[in-house]
Amino acid sequence: MNRFRKPLLFLCDSLILVVLSIFFSWFSLRYNLGDAVGQSLQISQNFLLLYGCTVLFQLLLHTYDSLWRYAESREYLSLLIAALGGFFLYEVLARQLLETVISFLLLTSVAGSWVLGMLLLRFMYRVYRSRVLYRRGGHQVPVAIVGAGSAGVQLLEELQSNPGSRYSVQCFFDDDPGKVGKRIRGVEIKGTIAQAKERLRAMDIQEIIVAIPSADDERRHQILQKLSGLERVRISVLPSTLDLIAQKPIRSQLRQLRIEDLLGREPVELDPAPVDAYLTGKVVMVTGGGGSIGSELCRQIARHNPKQLIVVDIYENNAYDIQQELRYHYGSKLNLRVEIASIRDRERVNQLFATYRPDVVFHAAAHKHVPLMEDSPQEAVRNNVFGTLNLVQAADAYGVGKFIQISTDKAVNPTSVMGATKRLCEIILQSMKGRSKTTFAAVRFGNVLGSNGSVVPLFQRQIAAGGPVTVTDKRIIRYFMTISEATELVLQAGAMAHQNELYVLDMGRPVKILDLAENMIRLSGYVPYRDIDIIETGLRPGEKLYEELLVASRDIEKTENDQIFVERQPAVTPEELRGKLAVLEAALEKNDPSVIRGALRMVVPHFHEPEEVNKDQGEEVVIPEQETDRPCSKSCS
Repeated sequence: MNRFRKPLLFLCDSLILVVLSIFFSWFSLRYNLGDAVGQSLQISQNFLLLYGCTVLFQLLLHTYDSLWRYAESREYLSLLIAALGGFFLYEVLARQLLETVISFLLLTSVAGSWVLGMLLLRFMYRVYRSRVLYRRGGHQVPVAIVGAGSAGVQLLEELQSNPGSRYSVQCFFDDDPGKVGKRIRGVEIKGTIAQAKERLRAMDIQEIIVAIPSADDERRHQILQKLSGLERVRISVLPSTLDLIAQKPIRSQLRQLRIEDLLGREPVELDPAPVDAYLTGKVVMVTGGGGSIGSELCRQIARHNPKQLIVVDIYENNAYDIQQELRYHYGSKLNLRVEIASIRDRERVNQLFATYRPDVVFHAAAHKHVPLMEDSPQEAVRNNVFGTLNLVQAADAYGVGKFIQISTDKAVNPTSVMGATKRLCEIILQSMKGRSKTTFAAVRFGNVLGSNGSVVPLFQRQIAAGGPVTVTDKRIIRYFMTISEATELVLQAGAMAHQNELYVLDMGRPVKILDLAENMIRLSGYVPYRDIDIIETGLRPGEKLYEELLVASRDIEKTENDQIFVERQPAVTPEELRGKLAVLEAALEKNDPSVIRGALRMVVPHFHEPEEVNKDQGEEVVIPEQETDRPCSKSCS
């Protein structure tokens, strides 16, 4: 119908004038009104001239090009201006061209009625689209919009006018007291955001849309906390104001609530310029490049235009996935190589370094699942410790410029085999200080939202299945960050690294896992412990109630970025490292998990059994004053 929209509208306007002309001509002749009542032909000539003048102005002002389904005051004003312009032009031309001019009373009657008819025609079309087509669109989901600002009103207009929308907007909530009780397009603003939870309980609302794209993370966190707890009510949010600039339909930009919206802290944003300086035009290798962190590293590295990107991974499926993704986005612009290899294979590692001669290496390959490594400590030691040793020695031998190790908060005062092996990886890097032209650095951060094996996707799957949601202990707390934050930190650390530093991100306050589970259930529209139960399964082997980052330690210094810290650790001598590795090699030969675990306790400072650490905690977990491997000199405080 779009092809015929303008001709149809033009025809309808013409028919309105024809009907009005016939009526007013009959009326004028019948009651002998006006100066030109004697000749119906003369009246018709006047009406035709009036029609031509008005249509001319409508064409000049493009009123027939307007989409009246979206018309606002500007479109209606243009129509009125066109009508007035046509009337004035008619007055000038009629007195010059016609013998008889119709009376002013008749002119204003016809003109006013015609303009009113055109306005009514367009208004009825809008009502038809917003009401009739709206009902046909299957708007079966009653929804409330939080935020009666411009974004909320725009969202309402689109939902009401789009037949494909599945939402039926029932009410608004807004914190502006002057708006409460008013209506927008027939939808009432029921109250403030603080009143929303109470008032929505009495309404049949299935979904809430938070339409305040200008709200920062802290404000969004506060709003979501006020809305959480409603039974069977899902929550969606509009993205930030900058994302809305993309000019996509606003309804298509609704997203399900992300759990990072609940963390209540601003995402860490780092300056990309220093990263460009050491990645652009360089050969970059990523080990474990198919994993959660490794694949995101590859994505972000590709944006910095490396000379070549080498993805190394033992798991071919993950490696294939990131290969296809990068090829799709960059094609031949990215010089990409994917190598299937184990970092435990020293010869294969040396072959890769000899072939590609990387300038920068990001080492993300590791066995990271805590309970699994408790059952197979020999694999954790072979892969995490001796695999890292192979890479470090190759990086030194082949002149790598920078080598960045991905570490974890579980390496601080470890209580697990995985944490202990990752601490040994840091010690291996420390041992190279002053002995290599390669700059070695490690980056330590907490749990990554959405990574393979993390708690958030586990909770999402359990909620989708109807529960129960499982937590190992209701007291357990963890630090969280997004995958994007983690990888940006790693890249920034590479830019800062100069002398075997260990970098730590200030991740704000730790999050209680029980609170996380309860909020995820509520914001999925369910009631914890009634609709979906939460059960404790007991701490897993090697798991402690809290993790540490050492951001409160006296061994920590701020960098130029106030959210990134560097831990100045004393160097480890080559002899000390060789002694530690010899103990582990002897334990591996026996292939006895208990012997290997005992060896780790011997060589890793402050490696405790989790029971020793957890026994002192009460109902609320308190992170104790943190230990370090050895006292720090005044020069590093």
